[in-house]
Amino acid sequence: MNFQRINPLTGEVASSARAMSIEEAQAVCDTAGAASAEWAAMGPNARRAVLVKAADALEARRGDFVEAMMQEVGATEGWAVFNLMLAAGMVREAAGLTTQIAGEVIPSDKPGCVAMAAREPVGVILGIAPWNAPIILGVRAIAVPLACGNSVILKASEICPRTHELVVEAFAEAGFPEGVVNVVTNAPEDAGGVVGALIDHPAVKRINFTGSTRVGRIVAKRAAEHLKPCLLELGGKAPLLVLEDADLDEAVKAGAFGAFMNQGQICMSTERLVVVDAVADEFVGKFAEKACSMPAGDPAKGETPLGAVVDRETVNRVNALIDDAVAKGARLVAGGKAEGVVMPATVLDGVTADMDIYRDESFGPIVAIIRAADEEDAIRIANDSEYGLSAAVFTRDSARGLRVARRIRSGICHVNGPTVHDEAQMPFGGVGASGYGRFGGRAGIDQFTELRWITLETEPGHYPI
Repeated sequence: MNFQRINPLTGEVASSARAMSIEEAQAVCDTAGAASAEWAAMGPNARRAVLVKAADALEARRGDFVEAMMQEVGATEGWAVFNLMLAAGMVREAAGLTTQIAGEVIPSDKPGCVAMAAREPVGVILGIAPWNAPIILGVRAIAVPLACGNSVILKASEICPRTHELVVEAFAEAGFPEGVVNVVTNAPEDAGGVVGALIDHPAVKRINFTGSTRVGRIVAKRAAEHLKPCLLELGGKAPLLVLEDADLDEAVKAGAFGAFMNQGQICMSTERLVVVDAVADEFVGKFAEKACSMPAGDPAKGETPLGAVVDRETVNRVNALIDDAVAKGARLVAGGKAEGVVMPATVLDGVTADMDIYRDESFGPIVAIIRAADEEDAIRIANDSEYGLSAAVFTRDSARGLRVARRIRSGICHVNGPTVHDEAQMPFGGVGASGYGRFGGRAGIDQFTELRWITLETEPGHYPI
């Protein structure tokens, strides 16, 4: 039995995928568990060679990925190609980690005892990936776990099943042992039962989840029943601070990119522009002009920087945020409400704490400008959120920028750069309602291996009894 994903713009069938039952998902777990020992036993350079082939296989599917992302999530070609480039880089970075999964010898107080700390594969890692950056996040769910010697299950998003299936097809072509790389697809109405069964399965040892904070809490609670560790990368409400000494033109460019890239549907998207009063009027004028120069349109035509949002629910949510903010005194300086999934770049000035958009994640092409009295007030506003994934601060004084960055509660902060910035080798993750744990580079090794203490006695033992 299959289920269908509908193109959000045309209403036509975008893709069809297998609607797995709970029993079928459990069988995938059995397969992954049975395959884990063979992959774990392979040497690091053998694992590296297969991962490098997987990166090449991903790139070879460029046209298929672009088509799938356009049809399933309304992405532009540029966003799809960026996804593919970064994802391939992530796989190559993971390949380079295979020889860096190192331990250490620790001095022991016991005579003749050689004590070691060794990192070993966990077993089966369940990776749950969302739709908004589907190649990047699908790959991130499995690449470093594979490099560490684990077998993996990618639980594909019901919104972009074909895109995620393409990821697994590329990995399968690379030559992983049978059962090491697996995918589970399910109909939307079955998601809760299937994900719960995957988390519960004894072969699954850790859960690697990227998605909303609401669902992340459900996943974490379910995993906690089995004492299974989770890595959670959840929602965000990223602030970009513009201080009075900022280069306003640079801040405008970075803010517009961060707010409207992929129609604002990125966990790191700039949702709050916190601007010091001294430069607020000038900044708002420049930013509104920039937003008005960024039209949205049919991504299949490739004529506009913004494509379609993922569904009607996003349209309704953004429209409601506009209505609430304007009713409470905010000023619409660019864009506005939309009837369909092609939405304009929208900017609200004068946003205050009593408005829904001040705190609620919009996950759409809308950004709130919040005016601050001074630097101290800007930091207060930046930290006035349950989220803490990405942030940015603009100032011509680098030392000042670093001081402010250290005071912002977030897993990531950029000085004079956009909130949307990802690199395969960086420790990516958030705090608070944005989750816990870190992807990327050596931080990923810590997440997807067990650290064990092993000793070797080299002299006769002496015991008190």
